[in-house]
Amino acid sequence: MILSLAPMEGLTGHVFRRVHAECFGALDRYYTPFLAPPHVGSAFGKKAAAEIDPESNRGLNVVPQLLTKDAEAFVWAAQLLAEMGYREVNLNLGCPSGTVVAKGKGSGFLRSLKELDVFLDRICAESPLPVSVKTRIGVADDAEYEAILAMYLKHPLAELIVHPRVQKDRYQGAPRQEAYGKTLAVAPFPVAYNGDIFDVEDYEALVATYPATRHVMLGRGILANPALGRMIRGGAAATREELERFHNLLFEAYREEIGGNAVFRMKEWWFYAKCAFTDPLAVHRAVRKARRIDEYQAAVDRVFGTQELADVARFNSQLS
Repeated sequence: MILSLAPMEGLTGHVFRRVHAECFGALDRYYTPFLAPPHVGSAFGKKAAAEIDPESNRGLNVVPQLLTKDAEAFVWAAQLLAEMGYREVNLNLGCPSGTVVAKGKGSGFLRSLKELDVFLDRICAESPLPVSVKTRIGVADDAEYEAILAMYLKHPLAELIVHPRVQKDRYQGAPRQEAYGKTLAVAPFPVAYNGDIFDVEDYEALVATYPATRHVMLGRGILANPALGRMIRGGAAATREELERFHNLLFEAYREEIGGNAVFRMKEWWFYAKCAFTDPLAVHRAVRKARRIDEYQAAVDRVFGTQELADVARFNSQLS
């Protein structure tokens, strides 16, 4: 079974990948949060360059993800990535953000299947790297997926990663796994599943229902429980000491990268990580008001010193 980390903007970048692998063992793949391709003839910008710097990703199997509707720019970016040593490039057709969708990118591209068909035809033919796709099953209605899937089946994709929600769902409601199962049954290329695998039971239920599953992408489940991949493979849950070490290394790495802004980046992580404790609301209250590094460190010391770990660390969207 392939286990991978989902691309989540501001959360699963190169700093998180490196620290996660050091503390809990590397997953089989890590997908970068989406990158905008540079203009043809130009290099990636500073932020994107840091994300895909081979030194920052040494020892990890990283797949860069691109967000664009410009085929020429996609192919140019793929050429740059190939020169860096990457072996696959992923197209983002899943981002539900309103600003992205309004530009016809991410899941917004699913509104224009004829245009997307032509786009995929060109990039699959011209990209020096195999092209995989991460997709939603529609924009407004599940019924859209019949035509979307038929269009995908025309192209030689390296893999199709299915998040079985539509754009308007964002991350609410249950994923419609039947759409994933249908894709798994008919696709001539590899298929992966993404969506609400928050604990080992979720994983086991998916595989029991769809035993042909070969690749599961983990997102919010890993943020709430960084040991989830290890547990799926039969390993132990995270101890308090492991979780505290993970936090400390992550915080220090962010401080080196972005200084005092590391506090706000870590608070984004705590939105999920609070679910590792029996009283997530108390954890939230402890860290939410911290602004300075000293305030934040004192709050975190209180959390690790007083709060009990949950029996099962599982993300709960109702606590958001």
